[in-house]
Amino acid sequence: MSRKQAFQFLELPRQMPQRIPVELRTSGDWGELYGKFDKADAQYQAGRCLDCGNPYCSWKCPVHNAIPQWLQLVQENRIHEAATLCHTTNPLPEVCGRVCPQDRLCEGSCTLEEFGAVTIGAVEKYIVDTALATGWRPDMSSVTPTGKRVAVVGAGPAGLSCADKLAHAGVQAVVFDRYEQIGGLLQFGIPSFKLDKSVISTRRQVLEGMGVEFRLGVEVGTDVTIAQLLEEFDAVFLGTGAYRYTDGGLPGQDLEGVLPALPFLVQNARIVTGSDTWGRPIAGWEDKITLPDLTGKRVVVLGGGDTGMDCVRSAIRLGAAKVTCAYRRDEANMPGSAREVANAREEGVRFLFNRQPLAVDAGPDGKVCAVRVVETRLGEPDARGRQSAEPIEGSESLLDADVVIIAFGFSPTLPEWLTAIGVEGQSNGRIVAGGEAEGRLPYQTTNPKLFAGGDAVRGADLVVTAVAEGRDAAASIVAALLG
Repeated sequence: MSRKQAFQFLELPRQMPQRIPVELRTSGDWGELYGKFDKADAQYQAGRCLDCGNPYCSWKCPVHNAIPQWLQLVQENRIHEAATLCHTTNPLPEVCGRVCPQDRLCEGSCTLEEFGAVTIGAVEKYIVDTALATGWRPDMSSVTPTGKRVAVVGAGPAGLSCADKLAHAGVQAVVFDRYEQIGGLLQFGIPSFKLDKSVISTRRQVLEGMGVEFRLGVEVGTDVTIAQLLEEFDAVFLGTGAYRYTDGGLPGQDLEGVLPALPFLVQNARIVTGSDTWGRPIAGWEDKITLPDLTGKRVVVLGGGDTGMDCVRSAIRLGAAKVTCAYRRDEANMPGSAREVANAREEGVRFLFNRQPLAVDAGPDGKVCAVRVVETRLGEPDARGRQSAEPIEGSESLLDADVVIIAFGFSPTLPEWLTAIGVEGQSNGRIVAGGEAEGRLPYQTTNPKLFAGGDAVRGADLVVTAVAEGRDAAASIVAALLG
């Protein structure tokens, strides 16, 4: 048997249906779509790991998970030990196992990737779900309370990750969030078909069992001031996220039937969960946006990132007759996960690449009726190596639409209550944090008692990068408080 034949022999998980596209076969989604990913599946996948001398999967992972090591523990059926190892690097492994773009990260770096990567995300989910269901909880028996208390502003992935690591260091973490449930965009921005909300509820129970306190429905700057937090706590971590959407300035974007992505996803989440517990409006959207009935409608989503994929897949589930995703570059340059694109195609979404939107047109009734687009070609790379999309003269066309969803991305907004106490920000709304030359610790802001991480510092990014920054910011806080 040749080396290539040997790899091909390892390619497919046990009894995997052959009709599943290769993009799904290597992603781990097949286990949820076509049957339960069970112990035998997990051990089979773990056994495919080649235990490379240089574990590319771990290096590509933003939290640098010890992937080969916990795969070995799965093979040996030592699930509780595997869960403990998962948590040493990642405070939210069951979340990242579900929403990470593994095809761009760990699985995309797997030595077997060309022939079918080890389904690392699916195994990670299996480890944590199984361990929690069988009574595993973080071992806090050796933790010595320090008497220090830290306020964590924002119960999204950065804030939850920070709180977890503070608790492990014996620091009391009190998490504030303007909404009534934890999770931030994990709770109301990511659709339930990707992240069941019971996962967030379970994580809250785990964190509370570790001693983390949640004060929900409390908005910093309105219900409590930052000055009060600085007086009551030894330090404050800011994980306020990125909620301001990029609208693109398209003519006609204010027409009835044009929706920003985040309010669309939030309202969809409320419908799916039958919940309206997020009583406060979305940050930056003081007026609630009513989700239109998409049954039988033509929906056009503008944008090719993961948020755009969440929108097209949600629109399909809401009964849209035709869902089109228009993106200004080619498929190879899409910022979203290839796995998510494959999922969307499998569900009937049409993709139009090299199409740049010019305007949203209105019909006789004053509502949206079409999106005017122009075809593009890729130009010369910029300083970052990113090729610009150059319009092709005379190639304009119309995409018929009853509903248009704008998914061009998000950016943070620097709150006035931070600037009022001298915290420095950038012109793009990001909080300035870190700076060895200025004598600051990593993630420390220009106010020495304030630390920040996640999207509020780096701009909109992956869940796992926010987790990594919350974790690492906790280490800086502990260093500042305990030396």
